[in-house]
Amino acid sequence: MLFYNAGIFTACSRFIKNGYVLIKDGRIIDVGPMEFCPFDTESYDLSGLTIYPGFIDAHCHLGMWEDGLSFEGDDGNEDTDPATPHLRALDAVNPGDYSFKEALDAGVTAVVTGPGSANPVAGQMVAIKTYGGCIDDMVIKAPVAMKFALGENPKNTYHSKDETPTTRMATAAIIREQLKKAQRYQRDLLAAQEDEDADEPEIDVKSEALVGTVDGSIQSHFHAHRSDDIFTAIRLSKEYDLDLVLIHCTEGYMNAEKLAAEKARAVVGPLICTRTKPELSNERDENPAILKKAGVEVAICTDHPEVPIQYLALSAGIAVRAGMDHDDAVRAITSVPAKIMGLSDRIGSVAPGMDADLAIFKGDPLSVYEKPVWVIAGGKIVKRP
Repeated sequence: MLFYNAGIFTACSRFIKNGYVLIKDGRIIDVGPMEFCPFDTESYDLSGLTIYPGFIDAHCHLGMWEDGLSFEGDDGNEDTDPATPHLRALDAVNPGDYSFKEALDAGVTAVVTGPGSANPVAGQMVAIKTYGGCIDDMVIKAPVAMKFALGENPKNTYHSKDETPTTRMATAAIIREQLKKAQRYQRDLLAAQEDEDADEPEIDVKSEALVGTVDGSIQSHFHAHRSDDIFTAIRLSKEYDLDLVLIHCTEGYMNAEKLAAEKARAVVGPLICTRTKPELSNERDENPAILKKAGVEVAICTDHPEVPIQYLALSAGIAVRAGMDHDDAVRAITSVPAKIMGLSDRIGSVAPGMDADLAIFKGDPLSVYEKPVWVIAGGKIVKRP
């Protein structure tokens, strides 16, 4: 399929004022200005429209808390044990949830979804497409990250049960304990591989799940709103050489220069919300702009269902209203989350070799008045005029 006569926000290089995108077998195979356009295939004239990469929500719980259900569709927090690294989001996501259709209709073609923040060590996050009937066919990377949580949520969850952790000290201690066990488990596995006389360690599914975290092959996503929790996440990551991504980073603006010096990466949001708990008391819409201007890599998320997934682009629009550069805000829901999550070889930009996921707009994609006119998902037209 050939889409031509469109503006193209590539998100990885210069804006093409009038160009084309050629798609074959679910991939983008060519992008360029109109003077090089090949007219030898099924063609669609997109005059007056602009092509963007499919949007990416780098942190949400899509399919984990199902739309319109209570306990029956609540599969995001296994709050019976504060350390559950062996839990896999892949086993809980329901792609039949109507919110997937709303995501796709809004041009959101990929998300990182997974467990909530009740447990200090919550479980494995998964990167998926928002289209496809079987979750196994929707996976981009599983696991993409291990989810950790600091601050108010674990405290509240276990205080009501009169169990550990009820303090920030205990939350950090539980995380350290699990990481230390995983390091020892990894050493014992390596020793058994190198020495035939050494015994393999007894099966420990929690430590086994964390091996990828301590060897750096999967990321560590730390739920942290308050400034002190943000720096606890950084401290823990330095102790165990973790590949850290800060999730929410609500008070990040208070120490933006310090976070930039730490080469922090932040997935900020939700932005369309009220200050419903103490940790959000210092929430400011200016946070993404301040972090970005300081030099922090910033992606914007909805934290669905906290903010419905279809309002991802609107969330980026809120960041623009609060001082973020417009194109930076678009990149914060396209190329930047792809880069942060290590997925930029497949999604997040309009370039040859990329998955053919596109959102095509007539006006400003970050406006409350706009929805994509066309949506291309996996090289197939799923929405058109």
